[in-house]
Amino acid sequence: MRNTDVRVSSRRLICLGVVAALLAVAIEGTSVPVTAQTVGTAPPDLVGIWDGGPRSRRINGPNMPWTPDNFPVLNERAIAFQQVFDEAIAPKYDCVPAASPALQYDPYFMEVVQWPDRVMFRYEKDDQLRIVWLDGREPPLNDFSVQGFSVGRYEGDALIVETTHFVFDITGFDDYNGIPSSQLKSVTERYWRDGDELRLTLTLEDPLFLREPASYTTRWLPAPEDYRLAPYACDAEEARRAVKFMIPKYR
Repeated sequence: MRNTDVRVSSRRLICLGVVAALLAVAIEGTSVPVTAQTVGTAPPDLVGIWDGGPRSRRINGPNMPWTPDNFPVLNERAIAFQQVFDEAIAPKYDCVPAASPALQYDPYFMEVVQWPDRVMFRYEKDDQLRIVWLDGREPPLNDFSVQGFSVGRYEGDALIVETTHFVFDITGFDDYNGIPSSQLKSVTERYWRDGDELRLTLTLEDPLFLREPASYTTRWLPAPEDYRLAPYACDAEEARRAVKFMIPKYR
């Protein structure tokens, strides 16, 4: 074989090796979402607009979704905050959105969109958008927010969502009981289909305020055909107007 032919063959082998290496890197880089969604059963189909209003479940309040059977067991710190809480300081009167675990139970519609690497939850209440990452990423250490940082995975016929990195919220537990939540709050959600219904079991942990985890289960029904989420459009001036008519707890 001539030297020229040897050099050409060597170049071809090198090129083939580079291509193979690039393919291996690409496959390795996508192994997390592909494995999480394609091994075993297919992911549950959660896509759609879902009705969380009165026709789906009881309206939330001081004792709903929390009942005597599942009401959170508060520690002394939480009880102290609850006792001094004044409704006028609630962040909702400054258009601060509701957070988990209240957001999921508020009587509004919700849209779910699924992609290979993420799931999007868009809430009619407070115009909120949550992204659940399925690609195995870790939450940044300094990324704290009202809705926290959500990662998820599929387990059988369910989507499991784990959310951490919440900011402190004086009404972070719900809109009615004056129970706060801390930066240590963590929320685990399990979504699954039951026929035409979308169901959720939510479990909340917060060692700074709760003695043990608290949990509730709820459902959504399919929205009417062609329904589109309505804008919430909180107006700060209008939101504060209600505070003027409240009897202050402290003077």
